[in-house]
Amino acid sequence: MDIFAKIAAGEIPSYKVAENEEFYAFLDINPLVKGHTLVIPRREIDYFFDMDDDELARYQQFAKQVAIAIKKAFPCKKVAQVVLGLEVAHAHIHLIPMQSEADADFRREKLKLTEEEFKEIAAKINKEL
Repeated sequence: MDIFAKIAAGEIPSYKVAENEEFYAFLDINPLVKGHTLVIPRREIDYFFDMDDDELARYQQFAKQVAIAIKKAFPCKKVAQVVLGLEVAHAHIHLIPMQSEADADFRREKLKLTEEEFKEIAAKINKEL
């Protein structure tokens, strides 16, 4: 079981934002901005485009609901959707509230947030769902 599957199963703690039987959304612990969220399928699948069309559609619909909540919780111009990352062999979407494209630049320094800040951010997004 990979690290994201363990997070979705509750074996590794996370700052949960949303979940259903197929998908799980939680705060990135190395966020670019406040509200940076990861959305994953619960089942272990490495490559986003290996999903069948119906599952991929449901995944996007779930991510859309989370993105709408993020935008309400953290007013921004748009919520970026980024499918990027080779470090974890589990499909994942980054949802990043942004005022400019610089907010979605993964080369920039990550925020250092306290546990209390993470909890507040997750609760703020969850409240908007």
